[in-house]
Amino acid sequence: MGFLDRAKSAAEQAGAKAKETAGDVKSRHELGETYDELGKLAYELVTSGEIANEKLAPLVEKVNSLKAALAD
Repeated sequence: MGFLDRAKSAAEQAGAKAKETAGDVKSRHELGETYDELGKLAYELVTSGEIANEKLAPLVEKVNSLKAALAD
C-alpha cells in the first residue's frame, strides 16, 4: 500500500470518526433535553398532587425556592 493509499484510508477513518462523534454529541444533547422535560413533568405532577414520592419532595422544594428567589 502506497503513501497516498494510507493517507486516503486515514482520512476516511477520520471522517467516519467525526461523523460518529457528531452523532454522539447530538444524542447526548437530546438525552439532556429529555431529562429536562422529564424533570419538568415530574415537578408538575408533584405540584398538582398527581404523584407523591418522598425522594421528589426536596427537589420540588428547591425548585420552589429558586422560583421565589427569581420572582423577587
